[in-house]
Amino acid sequence: MTLADISPPSTAPSAAAVAATRAAPRVRDLRLDFFRGLAMFIILMAHTPGNLLSLWIPARWGFSDATEIFVFCSGMASAIAFGGGFDRAGWLLGTARVLFRVWQVYWAHVGLFFATLALTVFLTDLDITGRNYWGQLNLWMIFVESDNWENPNMLLSFMTLRWVPNYFDILPMYMIVLLMMPVVMALSRIDLRLVAAFVIGVWLMGQTALLEQFGLGHLHLEFPAEPWTDRTWFFNPFAWQLIFFTGFAFMRGWLPKPPVTPLLVGLALVMVLAIVPLSSIGVREFGFEWARDWRNDYAALIDKSDFGILRYAHFLAMAYVFWVLAGDRGDNLLARGSGALARLWTGLLTVILKVGQQSLAVFVFSMFTARFLGFVMDVLGRDVVTTLLVNLAGCASLVAVAYGAGWFKSQPWRVKVPA
Repeated sequence: MTLADISPPSTAPSAAAVAATRAAPRVRDLRLDFFRGLAMFIILMAHTPGNLLSLWIPARWGFSDATEIFVFCSGMASAIAFGGGFDRAGWLLGTARVLFRVWQVYWAHVGLFFATLALTVFLTDLDITGRNYWGQLNLWMIFVESDNWENPNMLLSFMTLRWVPNYFDILPMYMIVLLMMPVVMALSRIDLRLVAAFVIGVWLMGQTALLEQFGLGHLHLEFPAEPWTDRTWFFNPFAWQLIFFTGFAFMRGWLPKPPVTPLLVGLALVMVLAIVPLSSIGVREFGFEWARDWRNDYAALIDKSDFGILRYAHFLAMAYVFWVLAGDRGDNLLARGSGALARLWTGLLTVILKVGQQSLAVFVFSMFTARFLGFVMDVLGRDVVTTLLVNLAGCASLVAVAYGAGWFKSQPWRVKVPA
C-alpha cells in the first residue's frame, strides 16, 4: 500500500458519480484515518495496567481524550460508509445495512469479552505474579455467588447487555449510537433543524446533574449496567451520540467547514492551553490545588460518563487546531522532499493510516492485548526501558492486525490467477 492508494483522485468524476455521492462524499480524508489510527495506539497505552506512558497521554492535558477522537471519527466514517447507502438504496435498505453493522459490532463485543475472560483466567491460574487478573476487571460475579445476586444467569445478562462490565462498555455504547442513525437520517429528509433538535435534546436528557438541578432527574436517559446494583453504563450512549453525530454532520455537509482565520485559530489555542492547568497534569505536576477543587466543584461539566459540555468544547477546540495544522484534506501530513526523514515519515504515515482504516479489528485486539501487556510488565518490571519495549511490541502487534485485517478484507482469493 502506498500513499497514492489513499490520496484523493486527481481525475474529475463523471456526472453520474457526482450525483451518487453528492450527499455523502466517498473519498476518505487522510485526516480521518490518521487521527483514528493515533487514537488506537493511545487507547492501547491507556488500557495497559500500570503503564507509565498512560500518565502522559493527551487525556492528561485536557478534558477530552482518545475516546472522543474515536467516536468523532467513527461518526465521520459512518457518514461515508452508511450515509451514501441511505441516499442510493433508500431508508429501509440503509437501515438494514446499519443493523448489519450493529450485528457485527455485537459479536465483536461478545468475542472480546470471552477472549479477555479466558486470558485473565489463564494468567491468574499460572500463579506467576500472585495477582487475580479476572478480579482486576471486576468479573467476580461470574465465579463467586452472592446472597444478594438477583439474576443468577450471568451469561444471559451479558448477552442481552443487561450486564456491561466497565472494561467492555464502549462497543455497547457504539451500538446504541448506530441505532440512532436511521432516526437521524429520517429527520434529515424533513428538516436539518429537526436533526439538531433531536441530537441536542437526547444529549440534554443524558445529563444527570443538569436534570436533577431542575428537578427532572427522573427523566434521565441511561441503561442499567448490572441487575444487582444501580450502576449504569459508564459511557452513556444518549450523551455520547452528540460527538458522534457532530462528526457525522461535518462529513455529510450538514455542518459547514469552519473558516481558517487567525482569530479562530487563536481562540482555539487559548482554550486548549487555558485548560492545561485544570487538567490532571496541572494537578499532578504543577500542584494546583485550586484546580483540584475546581474539578470537584464542576465535575458535571467534565463528566466522562454523561459527556460533559466542557469535554465537548475542549475536543472541538483541539480538533480545530489539528485540523488546521493537517491542512486541506491532510496535505500537510504528506512528506515533503525525498530524504531519509521524509521516507521514514511516509512509511510511518502509511502504517498509521492502515491502523485507522481497520479501527474495529484493531480496537478489539488492543483491549485484549492491553491485559496481556500488563501481565508482561508485572513479570518483567516497569522500569523505563522495559515499559518502552513492551509498549513498542504492543503497537507493532496492532500494526500486524491492521494489515492482516486489510488483507482479509481485500479477499485476495477472488483474484483470478492466470493459467
